[in-house]
Amino acid sequence: MVGPAAFHYPISGTADLSRVEAPVTIKAYLLCAFAAFGGLFFGYDTGWMSGVLGMPYFITQYTGIQYDYETMQPIGVPPTEFTLPSSTKSLMTSILSCGTFFGALIAGDVADFIGRRPTIIFGCVIFCVGCVLEIVSTNQLVLFVMGRLVSGLGVGAISAVILLYMAEVAPRRVRGAIVSGYQFCITLGILLANCVVYASANRNDTGSYRIPVGMQFLWAVILGVGLFFLPESPRFHVMKGKIDRAMTALSKLRGQPVDSDYIRDELAEIVASHEYEMQVIPQTSYIGSWVACFQGDVRKGNSNLRRTILGAGIQMMQQLTGVNFIFYFGVTFFQQLGTIQDPFFISLVTTLVNVLSTPLSLWASERIGRRPLLIWGGVGMMVAQFIVAIVGVTSGRPDLVPTNYDAVKAMIAFICIYIFFFASTWGPIGWVIVGECFPLPIRSRGVGIATASNWFWNCIIAVITPYMVGNEPGSAHLGPRVFFIWGSLCGLSLTFAYFLVFEMKGLTLEQIDTMMEETTPRRSSKWKPSQTFAAQMGRVRNAEEMQAQMTASSITSGDKILGGYGRA
Repeated sequence: MVGPAAFHYPISGTADLSRVEAPVTIKAYLLCAFAAFGGLFFGYDTGWMSGVLGMPYFITQYTGIQYDYETMQPIGVPPTEFTLPSSTKSLMTSILSCGTFFGALIAGDVADFIGRRPTIIFGCVIFCVGCVLEIVSTNQLVLFVMGRLVSGLGVGAISAVILLYMAEVAPRRVRGAIVSGYQFCITLGILLANCVVYASANRNDTGSYRIPVGMQFLWAVILGVGLFFLPESPRFHVMKGKIDRAMTALSKLRGQPVDSDYIRDELAEIVASHEYEMQVIPQTSYIGSWVACFQGDVRKGNSNLRRTILGAGIQMMQQLTGVNFIFYFGVTFFQQLGTIQDPFFISLVTTLVNVLSTPLSLWASERIGRRPLLIWGGVGMMVAQFIVAIVGVTSGRPDLVPTNYDAVKAMIAFICIYIFFFASTWGPIGWVIVGECFPLPIRSRGVGIATASNWFWNCIIAVITPYMVGNEPGSAHLGPRVFFIWGSLCGLSLTFAYFLVFEMKGLTLEQIDTMMEETTPRRSSKWKPSQTFAAQMGRVRNAEEMQAQMTASSITSGDKILGGYGRA
């Protein structure tokens, strides 16, 4: 936790609300945006699994059912039955989420101990080890599953800490857009995976699935090497009491001289905010630091318990919208319907819609706001899913002879509309809210809990979905009726957003803490900050101090004085 230096370091700030964050350069924006590249891990791994589960060679390896690559038909069984058992699909898909769940929880502690940046690099190494295990497996289910589990540990660590890092280093005016870029990289990863799968799906050798899996090494190398050149989070240094390092890191992130008054003002605001938060959330034991995430009155918006419910709840709701049903099991679901001629191509189309829709959130999150996007996104998803379900049980039923292909096209169209609403609202904004809603003393653990919630419900979806839509004995065989369930859960997500989500656009992380203390979610969009934390904690410079610092700067002929008030 924070060292004594953080409470006694002679640094003062400003009472001017317009100066609580330093101006930033294009270089600084690019530094922050690069961190979003971590989303590529999440997306790519989600994308390739769906296609690999439907690959003829992969299915033959684990079922023994032969496939004729000239006629493109299985031998001895109908095409709708040429699929992996539900239990195998469930295990292969869900075991990754099991690993990511624990990876996200563990990463919070590691990030507080060694830093945000080294934790992400270490996660890349673990991820690569898991990829090796997946590639060397042939028809060895245990080895493949073990590789998925180890990869999951790496992905979970990266997904939690990269979000924490981005939220702490991004400028407030574009924080929502940059964190939304994380979701864009997720969608881009899914698209890239589907393109690779589409190209290798019909290979009659192990390259059919080893090529998509092996491509993941590239993303790990790019992110891991790139992070060596990025600075550590200044808020991490403040938490450790290393103010000198915090000032240097902030200078690099904002593209300002280390002795700039802008850097000093922003750093003073971070230090003062941390001082205030440590008074409310005092240092405690290791177990107590986790317990702190669940303390407070649930009726108060700024209580730790309320924040944890908000962070974990919004990630749960994001998963319960059902989007990963499409990306995990889209190919096999379309194959089981028997009404779609090229399931791999339709899966590629839905992925492309996902990618093209996400950039809208980069603009809308800072113009329209978080709350309106979540609320109207929930409405759009709910309506689209119900239409898919209604068409699917009427004119688009798989058992109709002849098949009504116009109805099938309508179902695909509304699935794409549903993905559009998710990709432009709940997909990115869910991550934005998680990065913004926790105070610094519990931020790493809070983000870890919220990210673990995402992966926990991701795992639940991966486990139960094959049994919900499967054709074999013991499965529910819901088919298109499953969209009634997803549509209802989208209605629940809409309710959650309306009553529990605060509007956080345009505020610093420190101002968000005050906003959640002083207003309610439904009134939060009208809240404006009234004072800086530096003023609240008595760290405001007076005129005499400013003059003395400027005189000292002049006497030393431009020498850099730590905390000095030289250039703007």
